[in-house]
Amino acid sequence: MIFILSVGCKGPKSEEAKVDPEPKIIATVAALPKKVVAPKNNPTSESKEALGKLLFYDPILSGNKDISCATCHHPDMGYAEFLDISIGTNAKGLGSKREFNTPNDIPFVKRNAQTVLNTAFNGLVSHKSYDPENAPMFWDDRAKSLEKQALEPIKALEEMRGRSFTEDEILQVVIERLRNIPEYQDLFTEAFKEQGSITIENLGKAIAAFERTLVTNNSRFDQYMRGDGGAISIREKDGFELFKTVGCINCHNGPMFSDYKMHVLGVPENSKLTAVDIGAADVVDKDSFAFRTPSLRNLRFTAPYMHNGEFMTLRRVLEFYEDISNNIQRNPNVAPSQFDPFVRELKLSVKEMALIIAFLNSLNDDEFDKSIPQSVPSGLPVGGLIN
Repeated sequence: MIFILSVGCKGPKSEEAKVDPEPKIIATVAALPKKVVAPKNNPTSESKEALGKLLFYDPILSGNKDISCATCHHPDMGYAEFLDISIGTNAKGLGSKREFNTPNDIPFVKRNAQTVLNTAFNGLVSHKSYDPENAPMFWDDRAKSLEKQALEPIKALEEMRGRSFTEDEILQVVIERLRNIPEYQDLFTEAFKEQGSITIENLGKAIAAFERTLVTNNSRFDQYMRGDGGAISIREKDGFELFKTVGCINCHNGPMFSDYKMHVLGVPENSKLTAVDIGAADVVDKDSFAFRTPSLRNLRFTAPYMHNGEFMTLRRVLEFYEDISNNIQRNPNVAPSQFDPFVRELKLSVKEMALIIAFLNSLNDDEFDKSIPQSVPSGLPVGGLIN
């Protein structure tokens, strides 16, 4: 629920002075919906979800058959991973134990792996109808919909593609591999009810259908917003009030605690990267270094934080926000004059941080699918080389 206020005046002194006031949208939060909305062109089904789950764990989707979607989005780590920035292909291990093989010429993935949990609700805000076909994805909003997002890591050199194939080749290579596996032939036909159903488009649709099953919409905060006043503690309620009054809610609002907009904060650069990450902009200009507001749900499972994993704890995140609200520059490439205007509205102090963190913990919900397939149709190691 949101409230819209129109601020007017008693009357213009002249015709030239007459101005139509712009309505101000007051930021609020809400419980997540109990049901997930799928795109009209990809209605969900149990067979499609089951196929998508196998594909999610099958390293046959990668150029060197060594990494799967689950490698960097594993259920044991809240469908994210315990790494600042990801290590993709030509590597082994899981989470903080993952390391490149030797020799190696694959770079680090330049951004932190966001959780897949609740991506079914990406783009959901309080004041607009939800459109899953245009849901924003990635830190830089470069893809719309889970269907399109699912294909991008397969194409990326440092994530799943590697150097064996070009970006233009890899998706068709993967499709031909799937077509040569009888079990996948049957599973795609069952899921899409047509012959010749192993296509690039249907690959994305199947993975997206599975990802839409990974929702956590019954946190204690959701219960509280649905009317259970005792679902969160007094301390958490105090933290919730602070969250609103200090200005966190300006960007972290709606059911997902994200406005899904781009903001410039000047997070310190990750020293593992050889090039500066300029964010959503294609060139270095005043709009550079902008990244999409992440959800605040399930933060207990998804450390480290920020687009490049620079902060290991929520305390460090809040201390960073306190710094930039006081015009302290933490990234030499981003001057305080570039900071998002909402930063200047923050009124955050050290003594308030513990209460806000207590509130954020009410957004955690560990009731999600943690089951892992015992095998995948390719016969390759489930999840890739993670053991």
